[in-house]
Amino acid sequence: MYIKIYNTLSRQKMPLKPIHKGEVRLYVCGNTVYDDCHIGHARVFVSFDVVVRFLKEMGYKVHYVRNITDIDDKIIARAQENNETIESLTERYIQRLREDTAALGVLPPTEEPQATHNIDAIIQMITQLIENGYAYSGSNGDVYYRVGHFETYGLLSHRELADLQEGARVEVDTFKENPLDFVLWKQAKPAEVSWDSPWGRGRPGWHIECSAMSTRCLGNHFDIHGGGADLLFPHHENERAQSEAATGETFVNTWMHVGFVQVAGDKMSKSLGNFFTIRDVLKEIDAEVLRYFLLASHYRSQVNYSREALEMAKQSLTRLYTALKGLEEGDGPLVEVHYNAFTAAMSDDFNTPVALTVLFEIAHAIHKTDNLSQKRALAATLRKSAHVLGLLNRPVETFLKAGVGVLSLSAEEIENLIAQRLDARKMKNWGVSDRIRDELVAVGIVLEDVGGQTTWRRK
Repeated sequence: MYIKIYNTLSRQKMPLKPIHKGEVRLYVCGNTVYDDCHIGHARVFVSFDVVVRFLKEMGYKVHYVRNITDIDDKIIARAQENNETIESLTERYIQRLREDTAALGVLPPTEEPQATHNIDAIIQMITQLIENGYAYSGSNGDVYYRVGHFETYGLLSHRELADLQEGARVEVDTFKENPLDFVLWKQAKPAEVSWDSPWGRGRPGWHIECSAMSTRCLGNHFDIHGGGADLLFPHHENERAQSEAATGETFVNTWMHVGFVQVAGDKMSKSLGNFFTIRDVLKEIDAEVLRYFLLASHYRSQVNYSREALEMAKQSLTRLYTALKGLEEGDGPLVEVHYNAFTAAMSDDFNTPVALTVLFEIAHAIHKTDNLSQKRALAATLRKSAHVLGLLNRPVETFLKAGVGVLSLSAEEIENLIAQRLDARKMKNWGVSDRIRDELVAVGIVLEDVGGQTTWRRK
């Protein structure tokens, strides 16, 4: 079975054919660290985490690079607004980014380069672009990329250069040869953070940072480049133009783009002010539930964020955990027909909705059979498949009782009420027993009486 991935460049699914046998080199555009990550960022993190997990499950060695942009206009503006240094601002939000991704069960990338640590590589690439005739110094001291010199500009985003030039909504800049030309190196303003360069003290433009970091970490030509759909144009289009003009080689074989998270029909974004930060959401929602919600839709599709959708995700995840109740962890034999169905779904452009359907088929089979050894084999298959998605990693009871802290009763208080209810049942005081059950149901606790014992879980 080979893995097929939808390539934004070709607009079709293509078989994965790694440049180096058995190894996949992957670069994903990370965050600009001036604020907390929101749910749109979480979707990119989780989507590519699953890509990496599945590639490893299929036996590939994965070199995964996810960069950090720690210098740009937004960062400078926010640091000035906060009256703090850029380093203080970015270090704080880098730490918070890592806390957020860890909470979501996202594995750390192989490398996490920062733009400010790669200034030499950036200057070297700009120098090469000037030597190759693809860049020039404006009279204002900034260095620009000549878009018109790159014949296939627009190929990735499927836009015609002539149409872009005719309809470009760019500010008039008399320092540019062409309105579409974009900045590679900016001259520093007074008191602004800057570095020495052949063009004077300044700082890099956003697009050149990723070209320099990706090629330094993965080489001039690598397998997969990914990010959010909002980066397709102009960021990824500019990356491709810069990199291929500088090296003379094909930049990337496969381009992957993750669909938007929407709120009430609009794209979630900081500019629209309709975003929810990961850490704010996790104050109310279990992190694994949020992860399930993000995987319930195909990574290329748009997904609508709502409390109702999160509630459905919680119910679905609870069903999967409940299927494992009483079946201890084990490395038992897999039920190949189910595991093969799971890997087939994932091999088809990482189709997580279909893969989740397979998990529910396994859960149904567990409930249906009375054969204990078969139950254990199905449970092992369910866990192994779910682990590829970063799900079902906790003990069953831990998940089923999670989130109690946000309710009006603590876990200890719940256990005490259950004990009182059992005493009432022994005394055949059914009124007290029913009242306690109703109180617990009112705060979201479901009781299950089996064999004279009572267990509980969140509703």
